[in-house]
Amino acid sequence: MKQNLTRTLSRLRSTFMSFTMGQRLVAVVGTAALLLAAFMVFRWVSTPNYAPLYSNLASKDASAVVDELDAQGVPYELSDGGSTIMVPRDSVYSTRIELSGQGLPADSGDQGYSLLDGQDISTSDFQEQTDFKRAMEGELGKTIEAIDGVNTAVVHLAIPEKKVFSDEQDPTTASVLIDTSAGTAVAPEKVQAIVNLVASSIDGLDPGNVTVADSTGKVLSDQTGAGGVGAGPQAQAVTDFQSRKTQQIQTMLDRVLGAGNSTVQVSADLDFDKAIQESTTYNTKKKAPALSESTSKETYNGAGAGGGSTGVVGPDGQMDSTGAAAATGNAASKYSKESATKDNAVETTKEHREAAPGSVSSLHVGVVVDPSANPGVDPVAIKQLIAATVGIDPKRGDTVEVSTMAFDRSADTAAAAELAAANKAKADARRWSMIRNGGIAAAIIGMILLAWIRARRRKRDKDARTDILVEQLRAEAAARTAATAALEPAPALAALESAEQAANDELRREINALAERQPDEIATLLRGWLVERS
Repeated sequence: MKQNLTRTLSRLRSTFMSFTMGQRLVAVVGTAALLLAAFMVFRWVSTPNYAPLYSNLASKDASAVVDELDAQGVPYELSDGGSTIMVPRDSVYSTRIELSGQGLPADSGDQGYSLLDGQDISTSDFQEQTDFKRAMEGELGKTIEAIDGVNTAVVHLAIPEKKVFSDEQDPTTASVLIDTSAGTAVAPEKVQAIVNLVASSIDGLDPGNVTVADSTGKVLSDQTGAGGVGAGPQAQAVTDFQSRKTQQIQTMLDRVLGAGNSTVQVSADLDFDKAIQESTTYNTKKKAPALSESTSKETYNGAGAGGGSTGVVGPDGQMDSTGAAAATGNAASKYSKESATKDNAVETTKEHREAAPGSVSSLHVGVVVDPSANPGVDPVAIKQLIAATVGIDPKRGDTVEVSTMAFDRSADTAAAAELAAANKAKADARRWSMIRNGGIAAAIIGMILLAWIRARRRKRDKDARTDILVEQLRAEAAARTAATAALEPAPALAALESAEQAANDELRREINALAERQPDEIATLLRGWLVERS
């Protein structure tokens, strides 16, 4: 075994020493690359695949979990600024169960409704209200953190004490501080969702009293209009409407006049007021039967008064008996009254209308056309075409203006020149890269070809030297055979020739093996023979 190993190492060493300098360099670099690749593959295979154990941990909880993992000897990694702990994937659930049995993580931050579990009969009203406020803040923070893009959320509530003997109460307010991932921004829709979520969770909290800010100190609730009339969504709606109309007109003009020969600007005034209209209409022209009808009649007959003094009460409270007696005398009294009531059926129509916000109050379009690109352009025709395309209504004050003036093409020319220069530079870089890669490939191919030619030449020289050596040995063997044949009898000549042939074959195999194992020694031997003959 040792001899085989020594022979193999000697053969490898002699083979390596027979290489040229370029071949040796290629062999060393290739071997190093193979070893490095094998090391990287082994490291990748042996490295465990990590998965999150806990995410969004508070600093105190993360420290306690890390200490316990160190005590248990579990490998781990920290990410997201230390708030996420990663462990090998195959041990996630077992590690989580073990840590849960030890009460980790303890959730040292806002605990939500769990704060109310510790209340008893001795809890004061102030402590009860404070715990309730903290519980609501913790639950709202956890709920907001569930929104995509929000890493951490802190909620502060300001709930004033209710005044029993006061008609006016201080409003409830709330502030929300959110932290997002680096390079990400919270969309206005999500901010509006946070505002509505907080306002709907607290009794008496108006959405306008909710302030949302990010970790940079930028107030986000103003962008959604939560603090007023909704300026954020309104501005976005106006921008979207104007962009849509601008794109519609620009696409049409680019198709007619060519791209870059016209520019369009649309200004829209949208009505975001929610109007409610109620109206009642009575139709009195249409005759219909009465819904209800009633009549009443009242009569009275009585004899005249006799002997009594009657009269009209005067301003002084005195009775004027003379005039009254002369007027009435002893005549009989009679009373009669009739009344009729009739409810006619009148056709009534009640209408309730609610106008959705976002209707167009006015629309103004401005278009500028480059006459140099289109000399025969007709501004009147373009104006009519735009008016028909976007639905211009002159009654509501819509306007369309089309003007022709030369465009400033200097920026386009500079951009085209820069683009051409960039394309030329890219093409030059691509060409030089191809030349460099081709040169490297040609050099490698040349080195391989040169090594192959030298190897063939060396093999041919070795074969030639071997043939010369074999011929010399054969000549010496023939001479010895001839001398032996002269001394031995003729019947043994055939057996001698066969033995000589076998010996020659065996000798040739040994010489070939010796030439493969020790080419330098064979070459030195041949050079010595040649020097001796000369």
